[in-house]
Amino acid sequence: MLAKILPFVGWLKGYRFDDLRVDALSGLTVALVLIPQSMAYAQLAGLPAYYGLYASFIPPMLAALFGSSRQLQTGPVAVVSLMTSASLEPLATAGTEGYIAYAILLALLVGTFQLSLGILRLGLVVNFLSHPVVNGFTNAAAIIIASSQLSKMFGVYVDKAAHHYETIIRVVQAAFHFTHWPTLAMGIFAFAIMYGLKRIGPKLPNVLVAVVLTTLISWAAGFEHNAVVDISAIRSAQTQELVREFNKGVDSLPRLAEERAKINLALEGSRSNGSRVLALHTQHDANLISIKIEELKHETHELRAKIRNLFFEGVQKSDNKRVFYPKEQVPPEFKVDGRTWRIKVGNKSLDEGNLLMMGGGAVVGVVPKGLPSLSVPKIDLSVMLHLLPFAAIISLLGFMEAISIAKAMAAKTGQRLDPNQELIGQGLANILGGIGKSYPVSGSFSRSAINLQAGAVSGLSSVFTSLAVVIALLFFTPLLYHLPQAVLAAVIMMAVIGLVNVSGFIHAWRVQWYDGVISIMSFACTLVFAPHLDKGIIVGVGLSVMVFLYKSMRPTVTSLSLHEDNALRCSLAFRLKQCAYVDVVRFDAPLFFANSSYLEDQITERMMKKKELKHIIIVANGMSDIDASGEEVLSLIVDRVRNVGVDISFSGINESVMAVFKRTHLLEKIGHDHIYSTKEDAIGAVHEHAHQNDDKEVCPLKVVCPLT
Repeated sequence: MLAKILPFVGWLKGYRFDDLRVDALSGLTVALVLIPQSMAYAQLAGLPAYYGLYASFIPPMLAALFGSSRQLQTGPVAVVSLMTSASLEPLATAGTEGYIAYAILLALLVGTFQLSLGILRLGLVVNFLSHPVVNGFTNAAAIIIASSQLSKMFGVYVDKAAHHYETIIRVVQAAFHFTHWPTLAMGIFAFAIMYGLKRIGPKLPNVLVAVVLTTLISWAAGFEHNAVVDISAIRSAQTQELVREFNKGVDSLPRLAEERAKINLALEGSRSNGSRVLALHTQHDANLISIKIEELKHETHELRAKIRNLFFEGVQKSDNKRVFYPKEQVPPEFKVDGRTWRIKVGNKSLDEGNLLMMGGGAVVGVVPKGLPSLSVPKIDLSVMLHLLPFAAIISLLGFMEAISIAKAMAAKTGQRLDPNQELIGQGLANILGGIGKSYPVSGSFSRSAINLQAGAVSGLSSVFTSLAVVIALLFFTPLLYHLPQAVLAAVIMMAVIGLVNVSGFIHAWRVQWYDGVISIMSFACTLVFAPHLDKGIIVGVGLSVMVFLYKSMRPTVTSLSLHEDNALRCSLAFRLKQCAYVDVVRFDAPLFFANSSYLEDQITERMMKKKELKHIIIVANGMSDIDASGEEVLSLIVDRVRNVGVDISFSGINESVMAVFKRTHLLEKIGHDHIYSTKEDAIGAVHEHAHQNDDKEVCPLKVVCPLT
């Protein structure tokens, strides 16, 4: 009982000091990759980079202590980070306090869902996500993740569009005109380091080396070069007017949103009072406010784009004050500083007395020192109801990723896995991680592989990984200030290359063509509907269920003949002649309400085609179960067949189906002497009687007779 509640107790059996040393080294090795990776994935999720560190000190430890895999490393991962961003985008602006609160609440929901499935031992529910669906989704997610980092690689800033592909078009258009070349060079340099070290020294922490080198270069070269100035320092009346118009629009949005909220409350009140006319007028007012908000959002988007597309040159005055002129409009008597400056503009209004001018590349910036405070996120029922479908999808996707990795490692280590215990571990990691300001996490393939290669013996390696992250948060956060954003983008893009698996589509098609179609459709829909990634999964799952239902309603019903290997096989598949007097019909599915009429139709069709038919043998080896509808149809088939002078027998009936036959007295109707253990016994018993007065020399049930 203790081992079930506390699985890590089982590690202590035979655990030695040497094992502790190996686990400590493995945990530290993983931490060297996890720290920069987690910061990159947090930004992919739309959160400040340091929230990746918050998601890396509680979840890895808890998932290992309460899971069943001893080598699985849990923490921020690419696909779950992308799903988090897609889930929260409709609710709040990325990076804001509200967005962060919703991300933490989402982790709590994901953890609760996973923990519930684990306690109720419902790990098999993950099977609803078929391999073709996951393959299509993962390939599309890899492309979406990689392309979402292009703006950081090129150093351009654009507003997100309704669809991901529209956003990428905006990025490409901006890159043609406004690429920040030092930023692009830094990203390419990071790529070169990671790729080169991966080829030359696979055991070296290539991500860590790239991060350290580029951070040092960024610090030494002054990669980030910002200046805070008054709006009067910008010597362009047009620019000053744009800033004021933008501020006016942004400041008006909260007021209109508050007004809409009041009208919606009034609308609910008028509906509850039964005042139809008042409700219509209130609904009209609410619609007008919504239209104004959308118009204002569009106007502010256009103003923001104009401000972002403004480039300035700096001039140092004699009084040491810096002023900025639009590019190529600097008076000839002034000497420029050689930098291209831009106004830092986001979703908030700009402080006209403290405008942030960017003259370099983007860096991570200030990372708060110390551990986050532990607190339960604010419970908002309306937000939870909105997030619930996303939480379910993230839970299943995250668990599928984690258990797939764990199974791959267990195949090498010989370790026994318990999927339900793994769900409990992942659930606790997300729940308690949420209390520690974490967003949803899952098992990581790359870090788990590093953990396995480093020789990790038990889940204590993950405990040491968490301790390393804690030490980094307590003492080393100032060192991360100058880490370029382009390098984090390169880290993400390098990591998701391994998610692209074109051979998965080919393999699915070779197994069954419809599996290939499902995989391709899941891929295409995920790409088209992004950032609404749940729609791609829903389409894939829907297609999978439709195929399953179609196959269940129309299972394989085939007539058998003797093959050259002396086995009875499908006469159509192997182009064999069929016996004119005895039809051996194999039914390969449980017989239930959805397919029972199909079997009836198939038997009727054979009786109509074969005018000399005297006996039908139903091979029921594949009939694993039967319901009331199936039993009723079998009873009708027996009556109908015998009424026209054709006899019927059964072979290979299993225990559960035979129990139904006995309880419903169908066995007496069929006759005990018409039930056979094997199809060969059935053919041997009925063949001679069915072939009386036969003028044919050979029978396809006794001799191999290929079609000419």
